[in-house]
Amino acid sequence: MATLTAALAALDRYGGFPSSRTRQVARRLQEVGALPLGAPGIPPNITDDQFVNLLLAVAVDLTIRETPAAVDALLATTPGGNSPAAPLCISARAALLALVETALLAPGDLDDLKAIEVVANWPEVAIHWGDRVERHISAGSLPGHWPTAGHRKSTTVAGRAFRDAVRAAFRS
Repeated sequence: MATLTAALAALDRYGGFPSSRTRQVARRLQEVGALPLGAPGIPPNITDDQFVNLLLAVAVDLTIRETPAAVDALLATTPGGNSPAAPLCISARAALLALVETALLAPGDLDDLKAIEVVANWPEVAIHWGDRVERHISAGSLPGHWPTAGHRKSTTVAGRAFRDAVRAAFRS
């Protein structure tokens, strides 16, 4: 478990997300119950699942009010828009949790991770590896087709920055 303060500091230092923004986003997630509040004199501790929530919330770059719903939609995405009931289909939540676990237990295994890209216009999380991209999109969506008109707005977190942020948050 990591403290919320350590996670916010790690996202600021390694992810480049301003601490003023991450604190506001974290407060909103606490208001909706996605992050713990803590107690008087006791800082809130977060799990790896809650760290993923926080990372997606600051990376999605929407208004504070829109952020919790956007995080829920992002976490429910599946590889290539497959149905969550499809064989061997895992959600973006499971894929990101596996990356957090790998960062903690075997950080060298993430040397091939280039970036994690979070799209703000529609629910999409793209995990960029050296030779491929895992696109997690809404179930029933067509891979390679933009679901809305206009440009694609996304935030990219470098693979090394992700690994180092996870390790800094949970190893402090």
